[in-house]
Amino acid sequence: MTLVAGIDSSTQSCKVVIRDAESGRLVRSGSAPHPDGTEVDPEHWWRALNRAVEAAGGLDDVEAASVGGQQHGMVALDGKGDVVRPALLWNDTRSAQASADLVLEVGGGDAVEGARRWAEAVGTVPVAAITVTKLRWLADHEPELAHVVEAVALPHDWLTWRLSGAASVETLVTDRSDASGTGYFSAGAGEYRRDLLALALRRQESDVSSVLLPRVLGPNEPAGHGDPSAGRAGLLLGPGCGDNAGAALGLGLRPGQTSVSLGTSGVVAVVSPTTTSDESGLVAGFADATGRFLPLACTLNGARVLDAAARVLGVTHEELSELALAAGPGAGGLVHVPYLEGERTPNLPTATGSMWGMTLTSMTRENVARAAVEGLLCLMADGMEAVRRQGVSVERVTLVGGGARSRAVRELAPAILGVPVDVPAPGEYVADGAARQAAWVLSGSVEPPAWHPGGVATYECEPTPAVLERYREAAQSVAESLSR
Repeated sequence: MTLVAGIDSSTQSCKVVIRDAESGRLVRSGSAPHPDGTEVDPEHWWRALNRAVEAAGGLDDVEAASVGGQQHGMVALDGKGDVVRPALLWNDTRSAQASADLVLEVGGGDAVEGARRWAEAVGTVPVAAITVTKLRWLADHEPELAHVVEAVALPHDWLTWRLSGAASVETLVTDRSDASGTGYFSAGAGEYRRDLLALALRRQESDVSSVLLPRVLGPNEPAGHGDPSAGRAGLLLGPGCGDNAGAALGLGLRPGQTSVSLGTSGVVAVVSPTTTSDESGLVAGFADATGRFLPLACTLNGARVLDAAARVLGVTHEELSELALAAGPGAGGLVHVPYLEGERTPNLPTATGSMWGMTLTSMTRENVARAAVEGLLCLMADGMEAVRRQGVSVERVTLVGGGARSRAVRELAPAILGVPVDVPAPGEYVADGAARQAAWVLSGSVEPPAWHPGGVATYECEPTPAVLERYREAAQSVAESLSR
C-alpha cells in the first residue's frame, strides 16, 4: 500500500492525515494546536506541524506529502530567509485603512473606479484580509522592517519550503490557488502584478523587481523533495494549496458544485471553469487546486458564532442545538447580526455583533440560541447571493466544517439557504485535499485520483424567506450606522 500525507495548517491548529494513495482510505492522523492571536511567529506553525506528524505516526513510510494552509497570511522574509516580523493572519483587521487607501490610489481618488480596476487586474478588491493590504500596513507602520523585506510567502508556501530544507528563498514555491489570494497575482492571466506589489510597499516598480515571490507551480507539479538532513530525501512534495481550494479538492467538487464551510471563517465557494471579476468586492476571483477557478465569498465570522452563543448560555453545543430547535422560525422576532470579529463580507471590519428585536417576550434562551444559528446561516446566505450575482448558479450546497457538526445548523440550513444541503461525514477536508493532491503528483496522472467522501446525508425543507428578510433589514441598519 502506497501512503500519502495531507497537511492542513489552519488558523487554530495543524492536522495531518495519512491516506492510501489509490483508494483514499484513512490510515492514521494527528493534530497539534496553534497559538491564539491574529499575528503569529511562523515558527509556531513549524513546531505544530512536526508535533502533528509525530502524532500521526511519522512520515517514514509516506511517499508524498502536500500542505494546505490558511490563506492570505503575510510571511515577510529577508534575503537570508529569516522572518522579519510575526506573520499577520487573514483575520487581522489592522490593515482595513490600508485596503481603503489602496483602492483609492488605484482609482485616482475614486473608490468605485479603484474597485473596478482592482477587480479587473486580479479578480479581487482588497479588504483587510488580503496579503497586499498587510504589506501596505507594514510599509506605513513599520517602514524600517518593510525596507528589509526581500521575499514574501504565504503560510503554506513557507511550510512547504521548511519541509524541503529551506535552502534559500529562491526555492520558495506556491500554487495558483494561494497566489490568487494575495492581491498581486492574476489567476486569469497566471502572473504576478509587481506594479501592485510596489504600490503596497510604497516602492518604485523597479525597486521590487528583486523581491522574491514564490514560483507558481501547476496543480500536479512536484515541488521537490523533503529535507535530506531530516531523513526525508525520498518524500515527494506537492505544490500545496490554499485551504479553500484544498477543501474543494478533498470534497471532490466538480465545476458548478458549491460548498459552504463553517470553520473559523465562513466560506461559500464554487468550482468554475471561468474566473470572476466582482467590483463590489464581495466575491473574490480565486483559483482552485485543479487548474480551474474558485469564486468565493468569505466571512470573518464562522463557527465561533456558535461557540460564543453556547458560552453566553452556559451550554454545550449539543444543548445549544436543542435550545435552537425548540424555538420557532424567526426566534420570536429576535435577530442576531453576528459581526463578532468585524466582517469581510460585507466589508465592515470595524463592525460589532448586534441583537435586534429584544423584548420581554423574545428574550428567551431558546430564541437566543435560534437567533445565533439563524444569524450565522443568514450571513452565509448573503454570501451565496453575492456569488449568484456573478452569474454562478447555486442549486444545492455541500456543508462542511466544524459548524456542520451542529444538528441545528444542519436542520435549519436548507430553510435559510433555500436549497437542498448535503452534509458528508465529518472530516478534515483541507488535509484530505492536500493528501489527494500528493497522490496526484505521485501518480503523474492528468486527473486527480477518484476519492469520494462517504456517508453523505441530505437535508431539505421549505425555505423561510421572512427570516432572511428580517436579518437583511437588521444588517442594513448596522451598515448604515457605521457610515454615519
